[in-house]
Amino acid sequence: MSLDRRPLPLLWLALLFLTGCVPAWPGLLPASSPSPVSQPLASPALVSPTADYPSLEIPASPTAAYLPTQAPLEYSTPTSSPPVRAARVLLLSIDGFRPDAIELAPMPNLQALMQNGAYSLTAQTIFPSSTLPAHSSMLTGLCPSKHGVDWNNYLPKRGYANGTDIFDLAQAAGMQTIMVVGKEKLRQVTEPESTDFFTYINDRDKVIAQEVVELIPHGFDLLFVHFPLADGMGHEYGWLSPEQLSVLYRADEALLSLLQALETAGFRETTLIIITADHGGHGTTHGSSLPEDMTIPWIAAGPGIQPGPLTTAVHTTDTAATIAWALNLPIPPEWDGLPVLEAFGMPDQPHPQARCH
Repeated sequence: MSLDRRPLPLLWLALLFLTGCVPAWPGLLPASSPSPVSQPLASPALVSPTADYPSLEIPASPTAAYLPTQAPLEYSTPTSSPPVRAARVLLLSIDGFRPDAIELAPMPNLQALMQNGAYSLTAQTIFPSSTLPAHSSMLTGLCPSKHGVDWNNYLPKRGYANGTDIFDLAQAAGMQTIMVVGKEKLRQVTEPESTDFFTYINDRDKVIAQEVVELIPHGFDLLFVHFPLADGMGHEYGWLSPEQLSVLYRADEALLSLLQALETAGFRETTLIIITADHGGHGTTHGSSLPEDMTIPWIAAGPGIQPGPLTTAVHTTDTAATIAWALNLPIPPEWDGLPVLEAFGMPDQPHPQARCH
């Protein structure tokens, strides 16, 4: 008996659909086909602004959440996502740099950063105001009594600063860490395993900057750069002498080359730049508790930074804490430093009047 394939009357076919009795008829969906509504919806992917995405535009607000790549369907953006602050951090320490040298040198590129950044010209370093102990406090967030660095020469047998430093935190988070320094003793701030790349260059600031310029295109998450020459000229000719001011003017030119390298690599808009010093100086020396030795500049520019002078009493230990906050890293409870939230337009935390004394 042959199957009658004549077209079904429209009325009869409509009744079949209304009753749900649709046969597995040739040309129609098989009865075993799954209903489309039973298929799960794909979750929207999230994109994190890292060095692999240098062109990603980061919102100015430090509390904005990562945005999904497409409009969510029935899901909302997770409220637990960390805020977008900075994709990377460049920290530049100009050894022996007093704030009053900025206009005297002059340093126009640094002044331009200050116009678009947050800054303090009354930030304080630790006592004794010497290079290795001060840099240890800057990068560990700890007072000397905790990090234990009470020497100021390269003494490998003494080991490294105690505590968890900012490089340890970044390494634990899988970040790329780099140190380019002009004094070998700065190796003792953090252990070799905490830096992916370390180099000591016994040369002028511009030569050190050129090494950094060549490294920047390869990407980084935390880059620490140290310019040593102003300190050397201070010891040789005196603080704020014409010779020291001359090398600070050159340091400002070296800073420009770093900024241009960030721009060329597409990193400038997503990089938090912090420029500071380990100590100041008076006469041909430093290390005392005099204001000339203890007062340092502290300038921050980049994503989320609110321009203007800071009213917060900034301390050098706050540098590590600010970097950790900007990179969404946990701040160890034993740290003495606090993030300078005022720089990001946020309410600041109470700061002790005197720290590390």
